[in-house]
Amino acid sequence: MHEQIEQFLVSMATDQMRSEHTCSAYRTDLEQLRLFLAAREVADWQAVTHDDILAFMISLRERGYAMSTMARRTAAMKSFFGFLLEQQIIKKDPTSHIDSPKVNRDRPKAITQFDMDELLELPLRSSGPESLRDKAMLELLAATGMRVSELVTLELADISLSAGTVRCRSKSGRERVLPIGLTATTALEEYLDIARNQLVRSGETPILFLNHRGKQLTRQGFWLILKGYADQIGLHDLTPHTLRHSFAAHLVYEGADLREVQERLGHASLSTTQIYTQMPEPLVREPVANDDAA
Repeated sequence: MHEQIEQFLVSMATDQMRSEHTCSAYRTDLEQLRLFLAAREVADWQAVTHDDILAFMISLRERGYAMSTMARRTAAMKSFFGFLLEQQIIKKDPTSHIDSPKVNRDRPKAITQFDMDELLELPLRSSGPESLRDKAMLELLAATGMRVSELVTLELADISLSAGTVRCRSKSGRERVLPIGLTATTALEEYLDIARNQLVRSGETPILFLNHRGKQLTRQGFWLILKGYADQIGLHDLTPHTLRHSFAAHLVYEGADLREVQERLGHASLSTTQIYTQMPEPLVREPVANDDAA
């Protein structure tokens, strides 16, 4: 039974291009199932029944596993038995009538368009190559919704200023080409023409965004940069992922098709994108009027 699990994980990593983290989590889930079945003296995947799977799920619940963990276990089993069925290792899927536990997701946090505009203007209050770099990074995130891990690994060849696009890669290796708009294109032009050469310390590097030592900027480094700007305008709980949520929420609010938003964000499932339709109110506001000035 262990051999089939390994075959499935290889398929996940190669054919489905799933991340190392996901493959590792699924390995843990399926090994736990295998050991549970062994205790029930089930030694062949073909012999697994609906009752076996149901008993496994009940055992997880009795042991106090979180609903999110149980949902992932269910997803791993459904995907695995689907693989076995496709490979004709089994004739019937024992998980076909097993429902995934419903997980209550918190609504994503996003900032208003006014706050976003104010944040994007902050780097211009300073001078030096770092300010132009920061402006370009923030504009690029605001225009694309890419993950920070994708931002900091961008290379010069990934940017096409003439086409107004950027090519980014997710952890799983999937690539997508995103439009960046005129404002982000202008910010990138200024960074490349004026600032980047000042940040390069020795030799040449393909990495787009560099720190003050001429090395690749890290995710942690960007987080500290963002926190510094966010604190200036009172957005103390702002995180890099908030910018991604804000990009998606603004697109949905403006009427973009969910499939388009899914493709822009690089979500594997549309259900992940649908959470942005649950935002409680329009994410647009004007600055609050000062009563004293009335």
